[in-house]
Amino acid sequence: MAKYLLIESRDTFESKDVSRYYDLAKGLKQDGNDVTLFLVQNGVLSAREAPQANGLADVANAGVQVLADDFSLRERGIGNGRLVAGVTPAPLDTVIDAMADGSKMLWD
Repeated sequence: MAKYLLIESRDTFESKDVSRYYDLAKGLKQDGNDVTLFLVQNGVLSAREAPQANGLADVANAGVQVLADDFSLRERGIGNGRLVAGVTPAPLDTVIDAMADGSKMLWD
C-alpha cells in the first residue's frame, strides 16, 4: 500500500480536469492506497457547502482524507461551518509532513 498526497489548486468551475483528479483520488483509494486530497488556493472554493454537487463529498465518502488549507479558506472568507461534510481544515505544514513521510506527491 502506497501513500499519496494529491494537491488541488483549482476550482471545479475553473477546470474540468478537477473532476478527473477527484476520480484519480477515488481510484487510488479503491486500489487500497492511503490517499489524501489537499485543497489549496482556489481549490478550497470546491469545499464550500453548496446546492450543486461538485463531487468532493463523493471523494470523502470513498474514504479519501480531504483536507483544505486553512489559510486559503480564511483568505476567501470560508468558515469551517460552511464546508462540505468530510472536508477538514488543515495547515500547509501537512504537505511538508507528507513529503517527509515519503508520500507520493501529485499537484494539479
